[in-house]
Amino acid sequence: MKKTILIVEDDEEINRMLRILLEKNGYTALSAYSGTEAVLVHGEAVDLILLDMMLPGKSGDEILSELKQKKNVPVIVVSAAADIDKKVDMFSLGADDYITKPFHNAELLARIEARLRTGTAADNSVKKLTYKNIELDPVGFSVKCAGREAELSKHEFALLQLLMENAERICTKSMIYDKVWDYENSADDNTLNVHISKLRKKLKECDPNEEYIETVWGIGYRMKK
Repeated sequence: MKKTILIVEDDEEINRMLRILLEKNGYTALSAYSGTEAVLVHGEAVDLILLDMMLPGKSGDEILSELKQKKNVPVIVVSAAADIDKKVDMFSLGADDYITKPFHNAELLARIEARLRTGTAADNSVKKLTYKNIELDPVGFSVKCAGREAELSKHEFALLQLLMENAERICTKSMIYDKVWDYENSADDNTLNVHISKLRKKLKECDPNEEYIETVWGIGYRMKK
């Protein structure tokens, strides 16, 4: 069955070129030219969104959470902005990946394939993970810590899940990049540090008396024993 991708891009020529590229590679493509239109078009049929940041009316970062709330599918941000602060902002808002214009078609298609594979990998047989006072549900995409719900972004959730799945070992930075971001060049030390810091803060808010994540300097991170 064909996967459906929603292209949110106000430049008509770029939107058309993306649509042709996707359809030639076996996808069904839908187009939206503004943030408001994207929210209206997004629905049950959509499996992934390509979201440009510079849109008329509501910008991409303004509608990102609205799109996720309507149906939580992978969102790949497409932007001419290459600075790390902008990337971190998008990840914190719930973006699943980030590609900078101009990009190679092969890279975009590879990222789409990887995100669709990750987004459909959930299996109802997957068991909940527990560590100390944390309970993580990979299928329900929920985390409870000391009995309280922890509201995590997609990358924070994936990061915590990876650490909990490997609670008895150190997760190296390269391992985290590969597993959480899929492509090592889509994240760097600053991005990882920001996500670790936010994750620690959210767990601390739920359980002030416990430390859960420790840094192994120069190597990576692990769950604190």
